[in-house]
Amino acid sequence: MTQHEALVILKTGKNVFLTGEPGSGKTYTINSYVSYLRNHGVEPAITASTGIAATHIGGMTIHSWSGIGISKTLSRNDLLAIANQERILDRVSSCAVLIIDEISMLDGQTLGLVDAVCRTVRKSNAPFGGIQVVLVGDFFQLPPVSRFGEPEPQFAFNSNTWLAAEPTVCYLSEHHRQDDAIFLQVLKAVRSGCIDDDDKAHLLARHATHTTEDIPKLFSHNTNVDDVNARELKKLAGKAARFTMTRSGSRHLVEQLKRGCLSPEELELKIGARVMFTKNSFNGTYVNGTIGIVVSFSTDTGYPLVRKRSGATIEVEPVQWSIKVDGQALATITQLPLRLAWAMTVHKSQGMSLDAAYVDLSGAFAYGQGYVALSRVRSLEGLFLGGMNARALEVNPEILEVDGRFHAQSNAAEAELADMGSDVLRQKHEAFLLASGGSLTETKNLLKHAKERKPKKEPTTLTTVALIKTGLTVEDAAKERALTPGTILKHLEELQMAGKLPKDDIHHLHTNKKETIDLVHSIFRVQNHQQLKPTFARLNGVVSYETIRLARLLFN
Repeated sequence: MTQHEALVILKTGKNVFLTGEPGSGKTYTINSYVSYLRNHGVEPAITASTGIAATHIGGMTIHSWSGIGISKTLSRNDLLAIANQERILDRVSSCAVLIIDEISMLDGQTLGLVDAVCRTVRKSNAPFGGIQVVLVGDFFQLPPVSRFGEPEPQFAFNSNTWLAAEPTVCYLSEHHRQDDAIFLQVLKAVRSGCIDDDDKAHLLARHATHTTEDIPKLFSHNTNVDDVNARELKKLAGKAARFTMTRSGSRHLVEQLKRGCLSPEELELKIGARVMFTKNSFNGTYVNGTIGIVVSFSTDTGYPLVRKRSGATIEVEPVQWSIKVDGQALATITQLPLRLAWAMTVHKSQGMSLDAAYVDLSGAFAYGQGYVALSRVRSLEGLFLGGMNARALEVNPEILEVDGRFHAQSNAAEAELADMGSDVLRQKHEAFLLASGGSLTETKNLLKHAKERKPKKEPTTLTTVALIKTGLTVEDAAKERALTPGTILKHLEELQMAGKLPKDDIHHLHTNKKETIDLVHSIFRVQNHQQLKPTFARLNGVVSYETIRLARLLFN
C-alpha cells in the first residue's frame, strides 16, 4: 500500500494499524495526517509507547495521556478516579483522533487499560469510547518489556482490545531509507526469517574493526556506549565546552522528557568531537540522525559550529522539547540538539536514519535487535559490522506468523479502497471531519486564533494546577515555577472561582498539613466566615496567611 492510499483511509475515520518496514514512510504518513487534521480544525492526541518515541514525535507517552501511569491493572474504582480527574476528563472527552506510535513496544494489557479509560470517560462501550485510534509501528522491531518479576508481556495485536477495535491494516510497501538493492534484499531476508548463506556473506563482507571509520557505533549495551564516547572525547586536545540543559514545567513531565531526549543533560564538546543531531530542524538544515564534526565555537554566542558530512557548516543553537496538551506546554527542556556520536545503543537508535554506522551485534540479546540496528543504515556501503552472535539475525516466530496475516488484511483494504468511488470517499472524509468538530474548509490558522482568544492568565494557571495534580505541595510547585507560594495559591483560587478546580485534585494538600488545616477549619465554623485577617488574629498569628488561604481552598 502506498502512503497516499493509507492517508485516504485514515481520513475516513477508521481505526488503523499503520505498519511497514523501516524507511517505508510511517512517520511521514502520520505527519501528513496530523497536518490535514490541524488544517481542518481538529487537534489529534499524539502519543507513543515510550518516552524516547514520544520525544521523537513531539507528543507524550500514552501512559501520561490516559492517566494510567505505570499501572498494569485498574479496578472499577481506579478507573472512576482517573475518569474524574479534570485534565483526563477534558482530554479524553474532547479527543477525536488518538495516535499511538511505536505500538510494538506497548503490551496488550496496557492497551486494554487505555481503552477502558476512554470508554469510562466517554460513557461509551465502543472501542476507545468512539475515538479513532491510529496504531503505528512495526512488530519486527523492539518488543514490549516487563519489569522484574512480571509475566512475559503480551503483544498488542493479541489483546481483546485490538480485536474489538478491528483496525484496518495499512502495510506501507514503498522504501525511502535504503536505495541499495542488495541491502534491501538482505534486510527482507532477515525480516522474513529466510536469511541464507549469500545474505550472510554480504553482511560478513562488511566486517570491520571499530577503528575503521569515524562514524556512529551501535551497541546492545549502555556500558559499551559510555566507554567509547568518554574515551574518544578525552583523546581530543583542548578544554571541553559544557552546555547544560534548562527546564521548565512539571518535574515529573520534565523527567519524562529527559528520559526520551537523546541530547544529554550535560553535554561536553570539543573541537573535533563527532556529534549527531537529535532533532529535526524547522528549516531542514539537519534532521534527527544527521552526523557532523564540531569545527569551532562561535565567538559571539559560544555555540558550536558543526560541519555535516555534506560539507555544509552550521551554527547549532539550543532548541526545545516539550509536552503539550491542547496546545499548552506542560513541560519543556532546552538543550543543543546534539549528542556525542561515536557510539549509541540500538534501543536509542530506533527511528533514526544513518548515512553510515559501525554495528556490533556480538552482545545482541533480544529478537529484533539486530534487525533494528542494521535497518538504521541507508546502504550496505555505509554498514561496518563489528560482530554478531546467533541471536542477532533472529526474529520472533510469532511475528513471522502474524505478519502474513497483516499483509493479507492490507491487501484486502487496498482492494476495497480501489472499489470505492471518489464521491463516496469525499463524503466519508467530510462526515468524519464534521463528526470530529472540524471544518470542511482548510483553515490553517483556526487553532492559532482559538489559542489567541484564551484569557491571558489561563496558560500559567493551567501549568500550576498541572503541577499540583502530580502530587506536589504548594511550596514544591512554587520552587518548580520560580514563583512565591502566594502566587501559586492565587492561581488555585482563580481556578476554584471559575469552577475548574475539583477538590479531588488538591486533596493531598490537606493530608500534608492535616492538623493545622483542621484547626483553621474549626475556626471557620466557629466564626461562620472564612475571612483571612480575623482568622489570622483569632489564631494569634501562629498560622501563616498562606496556610489559611490553603485551608480556605480546602474548606468543605
